[in-house]
Amino acid sequence: MQTSIATVSLSGGLAEKLEAIAAAGFTGVEIFESDLLSFNGKPRDVARMVASLGLKTVTFQPFRDFEGMPEPQRSRVFARAERKFDLMAELGCDLLMVCSNVSPDSLGGVDRAAADFHELGERAAKRGMRVGFEALAWGRHISDYRDSWEVVRRAGHPAIGLTLDSFHIFARKTDLKAIRSIPRDKIILVQLADAPWLDMDVINWSRHFRCFPGQGDFPLTDFMDAVLTTGYEGILSLEIFNDQFRAGSPRGVAVDGQRSLVYLLDQMRDHASPAAQATPQLPPRSQCLGVEFLEFAVDEHAAAGLHKLFQGLGFRQAGEHKSKAVSHWSQGDINLVLNSDTEGFAHSHQLTHGPSVCAVCLKVANANDTLERAAKLRDTPFRQPVGPGELEIPAVRGLGGSLLYFVDPASNLARLWDIDFVPAKHPAGHGSAGLTAIDHISQSMQYEEMLSWLLFYSALLDVTKTPQLDVIDPGGIVRSQVVQTADGALRIALNASQSQRTLSSRFLSDYSGSGIQHIAFGTDDIVATVKALQANGVKLLSMPENYYDDLEARTDLSAERLDVLRAHNVLYDKDETGEYLQAYTEGFQDRFFFEIVERRGYKGFGAVNAPIRLAAQARLAPPAAA
Repeated sequence: MQTSIATVSLSGGLAEKLEAIAAAGFTGVEIFESDLLSFNGKPRDVARMVASLGLKTVTFQPFRDFEGMPEPQRSRVFARAERKFDLMAELGCDLLMVCSNVSPDSLGGVDRAAADFHELGERAAKRGMRVGFEALAWGRHISDYRDSWEVVRRAGHPAIGLTLDSFHIFARKTDLKAIRSIPRDKIILVQLADAPWLDMDVINWSRHFRCFPGQGDFPLTDFMDAVLTTGYEGILSLEIFNDQFRAGSPRGVAVDGQRSLVYLLDQMRDHASPAAQATPQLPPRSQCLGVEFLEFAVDEHAAAGLHKLFQGLGFRQAGEHKSKAVSHWSQGDINLVLNSDTEGFAHSHQLTHGPSVCAVCLKVANANDTLERAAKLRDTPFRQPVGPGELEIPAVRGLGGSLLYFVDPASNLARLWDIDFVPAKHPAGHGSAGLTAIDHISQSMQYEEMLSWLLFYSALLDVTKTPQLDVIDPGGIVRSQVVQTADGALRIALNASQSQRTLSSRFLSDYSGSGIQHIAFGTDDIVATVKALQANGVKLLSMPENYYDDLEARTDLSAERLDVLRAHNVLYDKDETGEYLQAYTEGFQDRFFFEIVERRGYKGFGAVNAPIRLAAQARLAPPAAA
């Protein structure tokens, strides 16, 4: 199926928007009237630009307050339509999008509306044009697609068709069954928008919180199932009003839009309709078996400090790279890579961001299939030279310019540590501290990036997303959402804040971009692990006495157990699934930090404790620059 996007979905001027839309692989564009009015040129100039980019203008919109108007407004609205047809002729567009009337002057009645549309169809047909009718969820008389379809049906004109918009349908929680009985030749356009379920007035919900398919909560596969059942093979277009998108890069947002449609159509590929069967096939979403390694990019000075911290955390230096200044550290099922080489990607990353996590390697069922799916989802593949006999690990660009590597258990990639590394000549370490696995990774990003990376992970990997949470930081609100596998082998927390004073935002400023801010390691006995870390000289984050006084008041923990938690700065939470215990290291050069967690059946992330931890970190943070 052909894909399109409305210019209102992107930031920038019209020329910049069109270039971004074409670069993302769309074939069509909806020209929004406000974008055309602000363009410094003639409609024919836009037509030439659209054609030169290989695009087609699929509709011009919106045409408002049309049907059911009394005289003299009725005559004026038809005169206005004629002027829009003149404009569309210059624009090279043959479809005018009409939204249901919201004017208090409009009159009800399906027959009256149908008569208006029949006359509009007559006028449009004389010019070789068509009209699509869309029911706004807040329309004065017509707010339900079933009513707009009845108007189209009674109008009975070949130039008049129905536009189906998923947002307006789901916002009213309208039953989808009636879509299946609409003749496919009367559906003139299908517009797609997702959104989180919010308890607010529909207009503000629509104008600020729409998002791309896969980024919200709407059951869009159910909507697409109903549409495809009609035999519809026309254009799928994105019409998104979102404050984050309007603050983001038009090229990045356009790529996300195309990715969302590829992902949505991929979910429909088993549908019996010809349109679904014709959809290009992608390898299935990748099953993630865990994190194979985290790679830290450091200079020589930071390498010495991180080397010491790794030892304090109980890691053992297991190997050295055959041709690079790269060391391999391990404990339990955790692998860390310390890269201080003066050439290559990690070095460039370190120069830009300072000491940082420059790459995450995921263990997946099939690395090559994962890379192929990533490429078809318009993720950016990455390659760099490797030495003779060394592995070329499949990779794509990840958050903040970092890398996301893929290895699998069925190829030579499973022998990474044997092929690319040799045993360390002088293994260092204090002995294991009881860390067993990477429990979760926390990534901080710009607020407008959050939906983008949510879609990136959800479309590529077989993960689910948790509901969004607002976490209280002393400097403001941090929005947090987790993507994770069903078995917990991979958990990634995405964090963003609009306040510049939160720890998350200060990290972005210090780090010069988005990236991994903290890593949580699992243990089977957090008290024993914390004791080992303290004995090794690791500085742990100190928690306030008030926290433990409150914990005593609101839980049934024994006095003895509370004393142990207090003595070791361990935070505690409990839900219906079990218990969760947490402790934190102080930050490494105010860049990133580590968390130690013990899960006892618990599925969450200790969100109730996040404000306590954030306040403790804020007390240690250097003063913000004046």
